[in-house]
Amino acid sequence: MSALARYFNSKAIPVFGYDLTSTSLTKEMESNGMSITYIDKVDEIDASIKANKETTLVIYTPAIPSSNTIWNYFQEENYTLKKRAEVLGMITEQYKTIAVAGTHGKTTTSSMIAVVMSESELKCNAFLGGIATNYNSNLVLDDSSDWVVVEADEYDRSFLTLVPNVAVVTSTDSDHLDVYGDSDSMDKSFQDFVNKVNPTGKVFLQEEVKLSFGNTETYSLDNKSSKYYAENISVVNGDFVFDVVTPFHCIECIKIGINGLHNIENALATIAVCQEIGIDNQTIKNGLENYKGVKRRFEYILKEKDLIFIDDYAHHPTEIKALVSSVRRLYPGKKITGVFQPHLFSRTKNFGDEFANELSQMDEVIVLDIYPARELPMEGIDADFLLNKMNGISKRKETKATVVETINKSELEVILTIGAGDISTLIEPIKKKLIQQ
Repeated sequence: MSALARYFNSKAIPVFGYDLTSTSLTKEMESNGMSITYIDKVDEIDASIKANKETTLVIYTPAIPSSNTIWNYFQEENYTLKKRAEVLGMITEQYKTIAVAGTHGKTTTSSMIAVVMSESELKCNAFLGGIATNYNSNLVLDDSSDWVVVEADEYDRSFLTLVPNVAVVTSTDSDHLDVYGDSDSMDKSFQDFVNKVNPTGKVFLQEEVKLSFGNTETYSLDNKSSKYYAENISVVNGDFVFDVVTPFHCIECIKIGINGLHNIENALATIAVCQEIGIDNQTIKNGLENYKGVKRRFEYILKEKDLIFIDDYAHHPTEIKALVSSVRRLYPGKKITGVFQPHLFSRTKNFGDEFANELSQMDEVIVLDIYPARELPMEGIDADFLLNKMNGISKRKETKATVVETINKSELEVILTIGAGDISTLIEPIKKKLIQQ
């Protein structure tokens, strides 16, 4: 949503919005001239919106609850209402579109592609699902380019508004069962997305993704049956370095600006797309090395000799597995402490055993209250639900109000904050506490 808000603001169109809580992102948007309220009352709606119903477009996401007063006002007053995905689809119609879909990795992969393209002669526009550190924004605009890179969101089938020229599907692990009901229904939606790709276009699939399209190639971390795969992966001075085999030739000694084995796989997808659209290997290699990551995706908050603090958006068991396994490889023998905020009651219920298994791969786990987002509580589904499923590790429940005070630097070696909710508001307080100790 914020990328769209930035887009319209860049066109000198007044932007007004509602959000549940104030964050560093919304504060930055306000500093750029956008008006945001955090109070769900009709009186908070700007007078110019009420006076110009016919020229006002109301954009919404499925995250807005049906009980929201402002949302209901716009419906009752018959404003022009469009989903975020619809508007994104309308904007991207004027460009050649690269769309990155998948239940994991799409934000990092789409931002990687954007960074590499921006360093090439092609340049690009981009609508991203996270704040790319290279731009300190989730929006990239370049009037000279006829390309756009879009993160294609599978939630609520939003990605079906796009008509890509090139598409990537990073994963189709079961998720969003509150929308899809079962994994088969979600798989069908991904196939519907691939079917939207221009018939003359191309689709790149992570090797475990089973979807059909006329012109398809696969990529994999280390499976040599894929068209794109990595070799000679090593850790040099705390960074992953690797070679990549492509259908054309090998690209040696690639280093990306972020860590994580899963991010090597995201880099493979980036290489495949960029080669497809004609970017030379040296530009690709330089772009990947200059890539600085996305806020809250394997983001180093502190990187000291005796203490590592990493923040990550992981909110699905597969994502937690990728995060923890990468940390283990980078910091063998170190004690790993995780502070985890579950996201959604339904996801916690549906994947309780899987969450418990992956969280138990750490040495110590602190579980916070579930971040509800758009959901109402479910009886019996809470932090204790997960804690009771974990075995063999140190574990405890905390609240956002208490966790900062209980953290003790002397007991930590590697600390991870994990989750997609408002755990992000704890990052600076935890960092400050650790620096002061």
